[in-house]
Amino acid sequence: MDVLAPLVVIALLGLVVLLVSAPLRGGRAEAEAQRQDARLADLQAAKDAKYREIREAELDYRTGHLSEADWRLIDRQLRAEAVTILRRIDELAEPDPRPAERGPQAASGRRGG
Repeated sequence: MDVLAPLVVIALLGLVVLLVSAPLRGGRAEAEAQRQDARLADLQAAKDAKYREIREAELDYRTGHLSEADWRLIDRQLRAEAVTILRRIDELAEPDPRPAERGPQAASGRRGG
């Protein structure tokens, strides 16, 4: 009996700590989600700005402010930067594939039928 009482007290204290800290642990996940949303919004803004740069460079070329060689060089560079931004957006927006593997379709595929 002497050993059981401290174990029960420790178990109860552990349960209390879990219950009390639950909102704090949930807040961390929410904060991370907000940070990811902010990063995604920043990347969307960068994408829009890059598209504007591409259109402005094309307008400069069409109005004679840029030679064709200069425009092609600038256009190639701007488009490469845009592709990089789009890839980063895709990486952030991509859902975690692990939960999908546990779905009914994945399970039916493992059964072979």
